[in-house]
Amino acid sequence: MLLVRLFIILIILLILPAGCGKGIVAPETPGEMKGQIENKPGVVEKSPVTALPEDKGTPVLKATVIYIVDGDTIHVRLENGRKEKVRFIGVDTPESTRIVELYGKEAAAYTRKELTDRTVYLELDVAQRDKYGRLLAYVWLMPPRENSKTEVRKAMFNATLLLIGLAQVMTVPPNVKYADIFVEFQKEAREAEKGLWGTIKTPAPVSISNKASTETKYIGNSNSKKFHRPDCQWAQKIAPRNRVEFGKREEAIKAGYQPCKTCKP
Repeated sequence: MLLVRLFIILIILLILPAGCGKGIVAPETPGEMKGQIENKPGVVEKSPVTALPEDKGTPVLKATVIYIVDGDTIHVRLENGRKEKVRFIGVDTPESTRIVELYGKEAAAYTRKELTDRTVYLELDVAQRDKYGRLLAYVWLMPPRENSKTEVRKAMFNATLLLIGLAQVMTVPPNVKYADIFVEFQKEAREAEKGLWGTIKTPAPVSISNKASTETKYIGNSNSKKFHRPDCQWAQKIAPRNRVEFGKREEAIKAGYQPCKTCKP
C-alpha cells in the first residue's frame, strides 16, 4: 500500500512542471489587444475626447495647429501629444482639394495664414465626432469666458469665416449651440456682399425694352454643369460657391455647361 502511494506522488511531481509551463496561456496585455483593434482594416477610431475646464470659462481642448487641409478642416496636436483631424462646427467653406469651387482657394489660404502653428482652443458640442472620425469643434483663438455674441464675433474662427464671407452656415444637429448667431453673421456678410456673397447679382426685371439684354447673360452651376437664364427658378437656388456667370450662351457651352431644360437658355 505504501509503495502505491509513493508511486502516485511521484507521478504528480512529474506532471506539475509541464502543466504550469505549457498548459496555461497568459492573457493578452491591453496594449496587444489595442494594437489588434487599431490595425484591423475598416475600423475608424471614434473614442470620445474629454475637454479640460478653463478657469471660470468654457471647457476646451488646448491644441496647436500643425496642418491645414482646407478652409474648414485642420490637423492639430493636443497637449497630451495626440494628433486629431478637426472639422469646424456650423460652417462650410467652398471646396479646394478634390475639386476647386469659387472662393475655395481663398478660404483655404485664409485659414492657413491665420491658424498655421497657432495655439487654439477647441470647444466641443453634443456630438464630438462625425462619421469619418473627425473631431468636431468650435475653434477659439483665445479661451472663451462668456460665450456671448460679442465674444464669438471677436475670438471664434468659425464665426470669422462667416463674417468675411468665406463660409456658409451648415447646421447639423445636435451641434447647434451657436446656430442662431451664425445665421445672423451670415446675413450680415451677405447684405454687405462680402466674399462669396459678392458674386450674387440680382437680375434686372424682365421687360420688353430690356429683355434682349437680359437674355445675353447666363448663370451656370459649377456643380451640375448646367446653365440657366437669370430669372429661372433653378438659377435662383444655386449656392453662391457654385455660381458662375456667362456673358454669352456660347461661352457657357464652350465651358462644358449644358442648357437647363426648364428655362431653355
